[in-house]
Amino acid sequence: MFAVHLPYSLMGRIDVNGLDDFLGWVSSNLGRIVFSVAVAIIIFVVYKLVTRQISRLKDQGKLEENIAFTLKRIFQWIAGLAIIVVIIAQFGIEVGIIAGLLALAGGTIIGFAAMNTIGNAIAGIIVMTSRPFQIGDRIFFNGQFADVLAIDLIYTRMRTLDNVLVSVPNQELLKSGIDNYGKKTNVRRGCSITAGYELDSEDVEKALLEAASKVDAVLKEPKPYVWITRFGDFAVEYTLYVFINRIKRLPEIDATIKRTVLETCKKHKIDISTPRLVQRVEDSINGIDT
Repeated sequence: MFAVHLPYSLMGRIDVNGLDDFLGWVSSNLGRIVFSVAVAIIIFVVYKLVTRQISRLKDQGKLEENIAFTLKRIFQWIAGLAIIVVIIAQFGIEVGIIAGLLALAGGTIIGFAAMNTIGNAIAGIIVMTSRPFQIGDRIFFNGQFADVLAIDLIYTRMRTLDNVLVSVPNQELLKSGIDNYGKKTNVRRGCSITAGYELDSEDVEKALLEAASKVDAVLKEPKPYVWITRFGDFAVEYTLYVFINRIKRLPEIDATIKRTVLETCKKHKIDISTPRLVQRVEDSINGIDT
């Protein structure tokens, strides 16, 4: 490798010549530059005014959140494209040529795009129009709870309870079952226990209802209730049903209900351990063949 060292005076001349060329170009195109900057500022101001009005309509409840998000995204692309077209057109390229290049680029992208991408875009339009859920809703999808953050054309973005951002292809949403818990709707939750046949069912039901009354998040109306949901070999299954509307705290409330049920059953000496296993152990001790 050989390094060529130019004399300092020659390098200075090159730098000066380059600066002169740049200043000359700026001077000759000053009108176009000022015009382009002015147009870009105007487009940006209009974009800000439009998006602010969209946000105001959303806050007033006249525009749904997912529609507002989509409109903002559309105007963002329109504003950016308009600025690019104006700037390029000012420096000697006709708008018709730009439109032709954009059409060619769009055709090339579509031609080489995978079918899954096109399918996801169509699925995205279906999700936006049919609205099985909205931005801000909590849904149960793919075995976990997640909050919907954005509904884009290709992906729907969600945040799980582990604070992990998940981007789900829209086709997957159409193929899968989704439980939508909304933002603040009354949903029923259940907590099941097993208790021996020797216990009075009324005592078990009273204990479960007492546990429900101790959880602040449980609604008074509709009232909690208890059903016998299964007869086992050695025990009866009781299920406590309650209603809540704090959807964002749903897993926490479920855990609180279970803990309170456990503590209340201990207080009333209701054994909710595995009755079949206990019965087999006792029979083995007593020498009974099971």
